[in-house]
Amino acid sequence: MNNLKKYLSLKSDRTKNIVKHIGWSSFYKIGSVLINFLLVPLTINYLDKESYGIWLTLSSFISWFSFFDIGLGNGLRNKFTEAKAKGKYRLAKIYISNAYYTISAIAIGLITIFVIINNFVNWSTLFNTNSSLRHDLQILMPLIIGFFGIQLVLKLITTIYTADQQHSAQGKIDFFTKFISIIAIWLLLKTSESSLLLFGIIFSFLPVLILFIFNIIAFTGRYKAYKPDLGLWKRKYVSDIMNVGFNFFIIQIAVIILFTTDNLIITKLFGPAEVVPYTIAYKYYTLIIMAYSIIIAPYWSSFSDAYAKKEYNWIKKSVQNIQRIWLIIPFLLGIMLLISNWFFKLWVGDTVKISHTLSVSMIVYVLFMTYQMIYVQFINGIGKIKLQLIISIISILINIPLSIFLSKFLKLGLSGVILATSFSLLISVILWPIQYKKLINGTAKGIWNK
Repeated sequence: MNNLKKYLSLKSDRTKNIVKHIGWSSFYKIGSVLINFLLVPLTINYLDKESYGIWLTLSSFISWFSFFDIGLGNGLRNKFTEAKAKGKYRLAKIYISNAYYTISAIAIGLITIFVIINNFVNWSTLFNTNSSLRHDLQILMPLIIGFFGIQLVLKLITTIYTADQQHSAQGKIDFFTKFISIIAIWLLLKTSESSLLLFGIIFSFLPVLILFIFNIIAFTGRYKAYKPDLGLWKRKYVSDIMNVGFNFFIIQIAVIILFTTDNLIITKLFGPAEVVPYTIAYKYYTLIIMAYSIIIAPYWSSFSDAYAKKEYNWIKKSVQNIQRIWLIIPFLLGIMLLISNWFFKLWVGDTVKISHTLSVSMIVYVLFMTYQMIYVQFINGIGKIKLQLIISIISILINIPLSIFLSKFLKLGLSGVILATSFSLLISVILWPIQYKKLINGTAKGIWNK
């Protein structure tokens, strides 16, 4: 830990706090990753390969709805950090109250609309699966949406922790959720036969339960003074959050389309069973992204705090440190490629085959993704995201047709899907470093400064 503190330089309280939470986040993330690796073979053993593929696709599809906070979460993150940095504590409580009650109304509306639509959708056809699962899916989908609607509200507590630079709280919540999940799947294996319906209900409910507990703990303890109050709700403050929040919302929609349509494309082109090798390879190589995120994720709110206090030197040195850390990533990916066949066999046995081409394609994606993350933390932290909004929309317009073209017409299969996503990220890789330099040097004008 001392070496990390020295490597990240700057002995400010902010940096010390970041390093402390990097340590805790690492602990929780390692635990979550280990549990996640155990969950995959256990889940495959409980569900058959097709049902597991359906669950992965269904999870991707449903995750779209978790972004329907219309940007209030990220808007709250920036506004709460700014208010606290300037000592405006009542304003911070007002922002929390407005976010909670506004998202509650959105969640109720979302659930109501989906329950109505559910009666007219044949989910077995949409997911390209056996018609015998139609009844289970018809019951499961509205239940999952209901739980996700509740989760949409309750997950705001993670935003508050993060905005308050308690960066490891999200990792703690994820860890406990996965820990309870592996106990649940073990009990299912011991006590029941394979059931996508039962599995889906349990694994949709568990995150809601954990988040509810953490909300109770937070608002009766550390954040008691910020407990949501309906009497503080005013349209004016919702608008304040939404000024930056709505742009975040559009970007979130673009990102979720960009990164989760892959499973839907694979399901439609090659069948749900092919989602499994793609997901296995994705989970393996994106371990680098997860590890990297542990280090750089805390900087979003810390950049917000530093920018509000005009501590530009701290920002510059922090970005330089993150750039140096990134240089380790290509080396680590090379090692992962060399041991990939051995690792996949150890992890899932001979039931799933991952091609060398798919592995290399995943490496390209990870390199692009991690590089642009260096700069997007700062850009998001200060809310200058208009250019990001435009590029996100362009990326999704490119990604879907390019995925189909590369995977189907050029016969690249699963590799074509992730290569299309990588190509969509290339624009960000080029533009974000330019925008960062303009912003930090005070030379940003026009779209670069919006």
